[in-house]
Amino acid sequence: MKVILLENLRRIGSIGEIIDVKRGFARNFLISNKKALYASKENIAEVEKIKSELSKKDSEKKKEAQKISEQINNKEYQIKKLSTENKELYGSVKPTEISKLILENDNLDIKPSMIQPITEIKSIGKFKVKIILHSEVDSEITINVVTADTIQ
Repeated sequence: MKVILLENLRRIGSIGEIIDVKRGFARNFLISNKKALYASKENIAEVEKIKSELSKKDSEKKKEAQKISEQINNKEYQIKKLSTENKELYGSVKPTEISKLILENDNLDIKPSMIQPITEIKSIGKFKVKIILHSEVDSEITINVVTADTIQ
């Protein structure tokens, strides 16, 4: 299915580009999230008209992402979790928890879908986490998992 992109997407394409994607990906993700339009003659003409406007919006999003990146890049966050004697966690640290941690500490709202742990966080220690803020801007933070005092 051919669609026209309304924003820059990593590994997919840039604004105004007409790409061929699977029908489900187009319907369920690109079009439903207003990231693309069906590639009809009318839509192609309309996107050509508003291409500069879309580019401005994208550059504003990029500037915003760079500001957030400067605030959190290479920062370390500490999280307390219950663990076993051999330093394994009873659960794992999920992107939603990391998102809440950043919101509490820095008052920045980062969606869990933007957070990508490099390795699964299932034990005590320090872990690198990649945060994709924009198709061209990403940051890396460190999550320090420490043992929480056991409940008695």
